[in-house]
Amino acid sequence: MQRHPSEPSLSQPPEYRETPGLILTNPLLFPPSRAESSRIVFTAYGHFDAVRMMSSTNDEDPFLQVQQDVLNQMANARPLFASYLRIRSLSTDANSPELASARSDLESALSSLADDLADLVASVRAVESKPSQFGLSPNEVTRRKRLVQEVGGEIDDMHDELAKKVDAGDLPDPNAFAIDGDAEDNYAEFEQQQQMEMMHEQDQHLDGVFQTVGNLRRQADDMGRELEEQREMLEEVDTVADRVGGRLATGVQKLQYVMRQNEDRYSSCCIAVLIFVLILLLILLLIL
Repeated sequence: MQRHPSEPSLSQPPEYRETPGLILTNPLLFPPSRAESSRIVFTAYGHFDAVRMMSSTNDEDPFLQVQQDVLNQMANARPLFASYLRIRSLSTDANSPELASARSDLESALSSLADDLADLVASVRAVESKPSQFGLSPNEVTRRKRLVQEVGGEIDDMHDELAKKVDAGDLPDPNAFAIDGDAEDNYAEFEQQQQMEMMHEQDQHLDGVFQTVGNLRRQADDMGRELEEQREMLEEVDTVADRVGGRLATGVQKLQYVMRQNEDRYSSCCIAVLIFVLILLLILLLIL
């Protein structure tokens, strides 16, 4: 089988050149663990054949691996960027060690991010013309383009902030804030007046609190007197109730005595009447 004259041999490294629709071999898109088991062969017709000698057929897309690395680096770079902005806003010295350290850490993180982002951009450009050839859908290609655009825009914003250097000459002269004697006297008088007004307001608030406490105390005294009067009234009612109860008990005893007496008298009368009736009946029987 004859090989095309422009097709490189598998035993020799290919001559890489930028060709529309091609993605160049990149150690980030193809990590060392993959590069040792993969070889990319570029043909003269603008296509490439991938000869992969992998132990598993379920390896992840290299783009997704680099994408995850970029997202992790962005998550680490954002706190560094926020710390740099905070230190820069509080720093009065352009040569501050804290500012220099924060700037160095942020620049190092952005440098690594820029390299990885460049690989992602090159990968997207290579597959956007014929995504089906690489097993990608148009929606996936659009998502990848949007991802690299958003990350790139955020990195550009960070670079713009880094470009705003803090120069010692731009800082205001501390002597410019010096206050002359008259102004200082006026300021002291103003401060004293403000303090007097605050003290007067506090006195008014304290007077109001004192009046409120006095009102509450008077109300408590009134409630105490009312409770004492009610206690005395309850004692009087209790005494009257005891007296009435005693009288009622005496009256009940008298009624019971009268009833017993009446019961004895009535029974005697009944017996006498019955005896008289019996005698009368006997007499009548004897006569008749």
